[in-house]
Amino acid sequence: MARKAGIGHQNFETIRMRDIFYVDKTDFIREWWEAEDPVTLIARPRRFGKTLNMSMTEQFFSVEYAGRADLFEGLSIWESRKFRELQGTFPVIFLSFADVKETDFEQMKKKLCRIIKGIYNQYDFLLEDHVLNENEKRDFQNISVNMENNEISYSLKALTNYLFRYYGKKVIILLDEYDTPMQEAYVGGYWDEMVELIRGLLNSTFKTNPYLERAIMTGITRVSKESVFSDLNNLKVVTTTSKEYADSFGFTEKEVFAALEEFGLSEQKQKVKKWYDGFTFGEKTDIYNPWSIINYLDNRQVGAYWANTSSNSLIGKLIQEGSRNVKQDFEELMQGNILKVEMDEQIVYHQLKVKKNSLWSLLLASGYLKAAGIELDESAGRWYYSLMLTNKEVQIMFEQMIRNWFGEYEEEYNDFVKALLKDDLKAMNYYMNKVALATFSYFDTGKNPSGEEPERFYHGFVLGLMVELNERYVLTSNRESGFGRYDVMLEPKKSGDYGIILEFKVQNSEEKSLSDAVEEALRQIERQNYEASLTARGIPKENIRKYGFAFCGKKVLIGGRQT
Repeated sequence: MARKAGIGHQNFETIRMRDIFYVDKTDFIREWWEAEDPVTLIARPRRFGKTLNMSMTEQFFSVEYAGRADLFEGLSIWESRKFRELQGTFPVIFLSFADVKETDFEQMKKKLCRIIKGIYNQYDFLLEDHVLNENEKRDFQNISVNMENNEISYSLKALTNYLFRYYGKKVIILLDEYDTPMQEAYVGGYWDEMVELIRGLLNSTFKTNPYLERAIMTGITRVSKESVFSDLNNLKVVTTTSKEYADSFGFTEKEVFAALEEFGLSEQKQKVKKWYDGFTFGEKTDIYNPWSIINYLDNRQVGAYWANTSSNSLIGKLIQEGSRNVKQDFEELMQGNILKVEMDEQIVYHQLKVKKNSLWSLLLASGYLKAAGIELDESAGRWYYSLMLTNKEVQIMFEQMIRNWFGEYEEEYNDFVKALLKDDLKAMNYYMNKVALATFSYFDTGKNPSGEEPERFYHGFVLGLMVELNERYVLTSNRESGFGRYDVMLEPKKSGDYGIILEFKVQNSEEKSLSDAVEEALRQIERQNYEASLTARGIPKENIRKYGFAFCGKKVLIGGRQT
């Protein structure tokens, strides 16, 4: 009989005691312990079992769970006598920043203080013992939501000191989702204050702490060393491309197929693979997202489960407001192509809007992209990553994100697409102007409003065309550098449909009117013989339509002709 496919369980004890579906990841404990790294940072996408693995690790080592063989019997870690003897032998501090999502610094600081206060409350028995002197007892009782930065910084180190003296053993610290406050601080506009606070806390807790046995931090990203880890020289960093712990987070294909058999879904293996396979960690390919798989086992139908667990607002905003180069590269990814970029896996948040490769680093760390290959240019000391969209679920998420760019005006946008397919120039002009007027500014950050603004819009517009017409057309683009030069070709997937060429042009000082700019765009299509690539694919000349789009501010004029 199949186990229960419990959704959202993150407590190891609950899963084991209630016979909820669980894939044995206890070998992570062995790999981590034998690595002997003092402080380990593991970056994995959201919903990949980070919190569950931290709960598992806590309950394996913590003295609070001494003698709990029932939690681990039958699992791989329990096969080793050495590790059976380690179970329940260390004081463990386990804390999570997953819910630290306040919109301003003062509230964020209070939330962190409450978390630390909650940890102290677990050990208030220390106040009744003779371990602490009177000054230390006062310090213990002064832990509150109103602590100053220096008190926050020293708080966890002080607690490890107390626990070390009480138990006679150094302390293991597990910090889950360490980077959530950092991302919220970036979005909320209080990055510098947050960095100062977190840097002091991490440095005091993990570097200059003689009472620390070992520590693990988990998160989605590797925040740049310069931001928060500048003082931590004992940190082992494990990213999605590292070989360590490659199959400890996420399900392998063998584990997924075994689960499908357990739930009587063996015949669905290829469908599940098409939707959810594609994650790569280190040298391990064919990794699946646990959240999607467990939801599939529960609902017995495919869907965008993982992609829909977060608003992805930061990702969407960065792409929407990104430069034309960002959108052009994103077109390649949406077409299923490989994007090769020079990249550093450290996330430098303040560069996300100005350095496009920082965006690709964030997308890779978040699981939306996978590294199909990594190469080192030894002469220059630069790393080049070959990136692809991870799987069908991610593709669908991005398609919906692009649709949402025009969400409030989706009806007008769809009417434009219908008019385009019908060759209705009057309707095309009407609806295109409504869409441009309403959404033009959405594609610009407001900080660089001049030269790139039109290009940001129509590159976003082209991504929208790609999504709406992908069932009927293959959209390709042929770009040259320079302002105002961009053409798009829509190659029909079935015979009888028209091929379509679009040329975009921004009205310049030599053109007296938008109609002049339209005519120049159409002449350019003729001069450059753009139709040749379509006729070479067997599309008759009489089945090729050509359109010139001219922009002046938020005004658009479209003209067309047929071969």
